[in-house]
Amino acid sequence: MLSPRGVTRARQLLPLRLWPRRSCGDGSIMASMQTTGRRVEVWFPKRLQKELLALQNDPPPGMTLNEKSVQNSITQWIVDMEGAPGTLYEGEKFQLLFKFSSRYPFDSPQVMFTGENIPVHPHVYSNGHICLSILTEDWSPALSVQSVCLSIISMLSSCKEKRRPPDNSFYVRTCNKNPKKTKWWYHDNSV
Repeated sequence: MLSPRGVTRARQLLPLRLWPRRSCGDGSIMASMQTTGRRVEVWFPKRLQKELLALQNDPPPGMTLNEKSVQNSITQWIVDMEGAPGTLYEGEKFQLLFKFSSRYPFDSPQVMFTGENIPVHPHVYSNGHICLSILTEDWSPALSVQSVCLSIISMLSSCKEKRRPPDNSFYVRTCNKNPKKTKWWYHDNSV
């Protein structure tokens, strides 16, 4: 189902090729993608494609886009992250999962840590959910994937003690899988 406003998921993609591109006049871009031997035309929101290219070409320090993650869907990215030098997380490797709805950038992306290594931090739950205001109520369309990445790096870098949030066990047992469905209470800006 192709739609000028939606994003279609194509399976078994070869490396993401977004050329030739054509502007569609409605803020989206039509691009040809190659799937197992055949070409498929898919609509991409212009903003999301622009941010993908920016993250590939000029990622924040310590972050790289996991290229395999965008081969299957442009609406779900994995960003590999390395702890900043001189911090409690120096040398540690993490992965951030970004999921974008069709309303992005007016609706914030769903962002959480994923994989084997979830950082131990007062604002990061053991299931990967992140308590950070810009991911929910303080989101603005002026923010970007890069600004979210920088905020998360800054949050980890300013941490003075590795510990889980005090309600970690209860939250992980009772929360929704989507961290955006949590009504967060932002009360601690010191870490």
